[in-house]
Amino acid sequence: MLLGLSLDGGREEEGRRVEVEEEEAPQNEPRRLGIVWEGERESSLPTHTSTINNAEIAHFSKLSSQWWDEQGEFSFLHKMNPVRVQFIREKLLQAAYEDGVIPEDTPSTHNPLRRLDVLDVGCGGGLLSESLARLGAHTLGIDASLSNIRIAQMHASADPKLRSTLTYFHTPAETLLTADPKRYDVVCSMEVLEHVDNPATFLTTCAQLVKPGGHLFLSTISRTPLAYLLTIVMAEQVLRKVSPNTHTYSKFIKPSELIDFFKAYRSPIDENSEALSRPWINPNLEYPTRVEAEVRGLIYNPLQARWVLAPRDAFGATECNYLFWVRKPNNP
Repeated sequence: MLLGLSLDGGREEEGRRVEVEEEEAPQNEPRRLGIVWEGERESSLPTHTSTINNAEIAHFSKLSSQWWDEQGEFSFLHKMNPVRVQFIREKLLQAAYEDGVIPEDTPSTHNPLRRLDVLDVGCGGGLLSESLARLGAHTLGIDASLSNIRIAQMHASADPKLRSTLTYFHTPAETLLTADPKRYDVVCSMEVLEHVDNPATFLTTCAQLVKPGGHLFLSTISRTPLAYLLTIVMAEQVLRKVSPNTHTYSKFIKPSELIDFFKAYRSPIDENSEALSRPWINPNLEYPTRVEAEVRGLIYNPLQARWVLAPRDAFGATECNYLFWVRKPNNP
């Protein structure tokens, strides 16, 4: 699969989101989202549809009430979530060492997420968003499904401690990019890439939401016979752990395709010029350096009913589920 490149821009707007309202749209027109800002009212913004698959949104909207049922439809994600957080913490801690932000003898228990600005794209019911907010990150979770956002907001409202660190916003990433100038230290999009249309456009949008020197974390499924067997045949058709038609094999993306994408991708340096940064991953090297990008396999152990983060370069570990991290160049 070849992922084409496209660039998108942004504009500046000041303010803090305090409420989200949905407005009715005429039939056959995109639904518009009204955004209420503290101190002023922002005009309605069209919901961009360049990467949104309406069938996928409808599918997950129907399942939204099950997000926080640890034995239900999303039980695998509940078990996976601690491993995702572990990987994010490890990479941020490693980057902090490399940057000299913290001394090398800092204990591994150090929390590198505290006070960082984090964006969770396709947050669903908020499994990852809540975890990152509890670690002190100023977290914004966004999703194209209003049902998902409502469930996420309702669950988070039960914990007053989250009020100062967690916000949810019903919008696709493309709209956020053009509506809000804010960029993030960390952008996450977990188990989303295999459900969007135009993955290259989606990746470009996520990349543009990252601050220079910031981090992009992805979790998705590789397009291999093993992945088809485990995620579609076994999980959907045989064990019925996941609803049928949740996954589409042709949408799965191999780790090598993500690496190739970021070997070619260059960030806009300034929205007022056409200058571009260097590629996020050095295209002259066969494999990314450890300070540029990393791929780690996620392996499910059915005997222990838990996910395991595979060791680096473990043979065959990325043939199904995997995590991907890449860092935006700090200097052009």
